[in-house]
Amino acid sequence: MQAQTRHVLVASVKAGSTDAEAVEAARAVLADAGPVELVETATPEELDTVLDSLDGRTLVVAGGDGSLHLMVTRLRARGELGDVRLGLVPLGTGNDLVRALDLPLDPAAAAGVVLSCAPRALDLIVDDVGGVVVNAVHVGVGADAAAHAGRLKPRLGPLAYPVGAVAAGLRSTGWKLRVEVDGRVLADGGGRSLMVGIGNGRGIGGGTPLLPHAEPDDGLLDVVVSSASGPVARVRFGAALTAGRHLQDKAVRYARGTTVEV
Repeated sequence: MQAQTRHVLVASVKAGSTDAEAVEAARAVLADAGPVELVETATPEELDTVLDSLDGRTLVVAGGDGSLHLMVTRLRARGELGDVRLGLVPLGTGNDLVRALDLPLDPAAAAGVVLSCAPRALDLIVDDVGGVVVNAVHVGVGADAAAHAGRLKPRLGPLAYPVGAVAAGLRSTGWKLRVEVDGRVLADGGGRSLMVGIGNGRGIGGGTPLLPHAEPDDGLLDVVVSSASGPVARVRFGAALTAGRHLQDKAVRYARGTTVEV
């Protein structure tokens, strides 16, 4: 007789009715394999309570990249990241890591993958003060765009990403940044850079292919630097980025490595 698999499914207490239906659909799939505990959390302290009682069960996060990022942060801070099997049911606005892993966006189908697939170790971006990133991090206009999108997501949903990008791009004049990848200088700080993107996932903002060659488990960070800080250059870069042709832009530099300094 095959042993039952036990799961803890963690969802946000702020989930709306549509998300609640998706969580229940995922729970029903997981329940076919064994007992499932559904836990709703609102704070990092409540996450710690869940982790304290995990007891070898598979941990499944129902949420987006932000929810997964918070869980990974807590597990790493506790020294438990390598010991916990972690699954993801995508309920976020962008779900970019799920896209990078070629996992299904349908919550029930994603729960089925949790049951059927072997664990896969992924790379983690860690900064010099202990912060972690699971998909991509931005400096410059990308960070501004993400901040705009964050404020707009409750009203606009996925449209918040392009609207946020336009709002940030219209007012940006660039930043003086020096960027090195494994000692190779991509920007020397003499001119202005529009943005720096660092990641191990291919997309941002719900599928925009910022780092099209990135692989989440190859041991390398992908880095793109755009110096397109003038008005016309910003428009050109934005159009090329949306179409996935920005790496051919003369104002863009791209590299891969294990250490990035900005």
